[in-house]
Amino acid sequence: MNKLYKRLFLSILLCFSLLAANAQALEDVTNGIRNGNVTMISKYLDNTVAITMSNNQSIYSKAQAEIVLRDFFTKNLVKQFTVRQGGPSGTSAKYAVGALETSNGTYQVYLVMNLKDDNFLLREIRFEK
Repeated sequence: MNKLYKRLFLSILLCFSLLAANAQALEDVTNGIRNGNVTMISKYLDNTVAITMSNNQSIYSKAQAEIVLRDFFTKNLVKQFTVRQGGPSGTSAKYAVGALETSNGTYQVYLVMNLKDDNFLLREIRFEK
């Protein structure tokens, strides 16, 4: 009986640690945007990422997405990023919507992260003026 309790306890502990790590993913991405830190964001990029800028959407590989985001943040120095709403979207996705103030104006930012191999990865990011 003690083995059963130990296994149950370890299973519950593992679930809580996975939930905490996955909750951190969205926060890390929003902090990366807040700081214009592409390195922080790139940790959570999926193998392919949909990026929309000024109504032009393209699908990029992880490496290409990093370059596109780095170029965006180089040209648009971040002043402030405020998350307006966000959270889970079902059991396998998370989202965030925020206002990004930059040196070239304000953008509405939409983020979508999907669960893949027990990790939330960024699948889509949109910057709309």
